[in-house]
Amino acid sequence: MPPAIRTRSATGQPNKTMISIVVMTATIMQVLDTTIANVALPHMQGSLGATQDQIAWVLTSYLVASAISTPVTGWLASQLGRTRLFTFALGGFTIASMLCGIATTLPEMVLFRLLQGVFGAALVPLSQATLLDTYPRSEVGRAMGMFSMGVMVGPILGPIVGGYLTDQLTWRWCFYINVPLGILTILGALAFLPETNRTVGRKLDWMGFAFLSLAIAGFQLMLDRGEQKGWLQSPEIMIEAALMVFGLYMFVAHSATTRRPFFDVRLFQDRTFVLSNAIMTLIMLVYYGSMALTPQMLQGELNYPVLTAGLVMAPRGFGTIAAILLVGRISKHTGPRLLIGLGLALSALSLYLMSGWSLDVSARDIILLGLLQGASIGFINVPLTTNAFTTLDDDLRTEASGFYNLMRNIGSAAGISITSAILVRSAQVNHGYLTEFMTPFSNNMPTMPGLNGTAALAALNANITLQATMIAYINVFMILAVLCVLIIPVVLFLHVPRTPLSGEPMVVGE
Repeated sequence: MPPAIRTRSATGQPNKTMISIVVMTATIMQVLDTTIANVALPHMQGSLGATQDQIAWVLTSYLVASAISTPVTGWLASQLGRTRLFTFALGGFTIASMLCGIATTLPEMVLFRLLQGVFGAALVPLSQATLLDTYPRSEVGRAMGMFSMGVMVGPILGPIVGGYLTDQLTWRWCFYINVPLGILTILGALAFLPETNRTVGRKLDWMGFAFLSLAIAGFQLMLDRGEQKGWLQSPEIMIEAALMVFGLYMFVAHSATTRRPFFDVRLFQDRTFVLSNAIMTLIMLVYYGSMALTPQMLQGELNYPVLTAGLVMAPRGFGTIAAILLVGRISKHTGPRLLIGLGLALSALSLYLMSGWSLDVSARDIILLGLLQGASIGFINVPLTTNAFTTLDDDLRTEASGFYNLMRNIGSAAGISITSAILVRSAQVNHGYLTEFMTPFSNNMPTMPGLNGTAALAALNANITLQATMIAYINVFMILAVLCVLIIPVVLFLHVPRTPLSGEPMVVGE
């Protein structure tokens, strides 16, 4: 097939329909993989022989690898060409997905998820850039609206698809599903995506990138392994903490002294941008922390089948979309501080109500609070992202977007690790506290009809463990609710410029 026919329509213009389908499929694949494994975690935990806190590495490894790799996407595209990088990233993502599906141990799974995150990091920014170049300025708003909806489909489809595949086949198909989709998307990219010019002479601050990667890796390893190793009582954790501090110090010192730092230092001189990043990092910590724990609670404590757990989790995404549509209508009449504060208040309220759950909580309550929590992130995301870029010069937008997504992913990964560690520790403490009252001479000693001896003790211990773990979930939800309330006063310090954001719209994935 001649190149002109492959990449352009009969009128000689780029085939916008096929280009949109190709890049949106890639975007949905990448975003889907941030949530599709959530409901399958309990099944993966048993299959891979992992503990409660270790299985969270399956989520955090993907987020951290994506966070580190995203900022170099622009440089790689300038060196290789956008379409060449896009197809290479798709190929690597597809192969890494297949390897995740055949993993038999936790180290293998974490390694392959790291690879998946590295290759997948480029897909969303390259898809957005391709759409911006494909559509004329008069149609950019429609194109970005379509892109935003595609990004939002991931959190909705992830729990449903993951639950269905795990229930009907096995958790491994949560990753195998990317293989046929990836192959079709690669073929579509080769057929319809035009190549861009390369800028071979452009330099990248590799030393700054190395120091930043070291700091992030040390930070995440410390969080992931801290509970298991006893935190700072462990030499390993102390070494990881030292590497984090060293990497961060060297990154800051190097950035302040080199001519072309990895991130332009002007970004950190903008108070609005810095404060917006800090708020977004904390919000992602709360949101992803609760989102990762909830499906585990539904299956482990409430005995929900995996598909049912996915279905009751899906309304979060619908709540987010509804809030985003509402924000688009009212944002012209109210300031971003009010919308962000409202979102934080809704998030705090939903988490506070979740802290009142018990082993008898109904599916209706779970769905309603999921809708409320999803709406809270919708009220926060758009105004906070828009405000973050408002005061920046146009030439800083690309680097700012990379840093903003980096901090989002760091907050998300940290939230999963921290909440998992708190859950494990709280469950242990609660178990010890409850067993203090279980003696043969206690008036409240439960009876186990039909059981005696060792079998009765085992059943009693299982019941105590169930209650202790449920209390631990409640404690985590309350801590996250308090954190949301503490963030609200910080929003008051956000600077809100009077002039609207100029230039092309900036969209940041969910």
